[in-house]
Amino acid sequence: MNDSGRAIDLRDIHKTYENGPLKVPVLHGITFTIERGEYVAVMGPSGSGKSTLMNLIGCLDRPTSGTYILDGVDVSKLDDNALALLRLRKLGFVFQGFNLLARTDALNNVALPLFYAGIPVKRRLKLAQQALENVGIGDRGHHQPSQLSGGQQQRVAIARALINDPAVLLADEPTGNLDSRTSDDIMALFSRLHESGRTIVMVTHDENVAKNAHRVIRLLDGLVVADMVTEPAGHLL
Repeated sequence: MNDSGRAIDLRDIHKTYENGPLKVPVLHGITFTIERGEYVAVMGPSGSGKSTLMNLIGCLDRPTSGTYILDGVDVSKLDDNALALLRLRKLGFVFQGFNLLARTDALNNVALPLFYAGIPVKRRLKLAQQALENVGIGDRGHHQPSQLSGGQQQRVAIARALINDPAVLLADEPTGNLDSRTSDDIMALFSRLHESGRTIVMVTHDENVAKNAHRVIRLLDGLVVADMVTEPAGHLL
């Protein structure tokens, strides 16, 4: 089987949390693939397992059993150091709360992953400036998060997520702290990123946000109960 086009390949993923003698199963055999270039929304009610699944896809946690292949790499065979390096190189994260360093300006917030990757300072600041320009706030590089609107902070976070040219962009409720107009602007940015070839996986509870994706995977009680290709909002034939 040729897996060369797959960004994510999950095979019979189970996750059980243990607290002493107590075992809490959360995921019960999740299997799906996401091709490179897809734009997928993962949905489900509270307790459905979507956050646990996102942590596994993001290599922030490990499955109890099953196989996870990220951009051709079998994650289950990596030690912690190799896993951290894979996360740095292959994944970009966008969070609901932005997760920016409060006392660091936008430019250096964006450049931070390149610091961990060992890129020289002059090069990483140049790349960070380009990333800010790519998300429409190239003139805000020397502003701290407190000097930026919520939408601008999320654009900084998106620029930071893209700085290492990741194989997959993971977004966890990326519009959860934004008003409706700003949310629309951010979703338009995600659509442009997808059109440029980005693979995007987005966890959301918001049906209006999910409409921007081209595929929706729905979870319930730790199982995939629906996996549908959709017609994204605003898509022109």
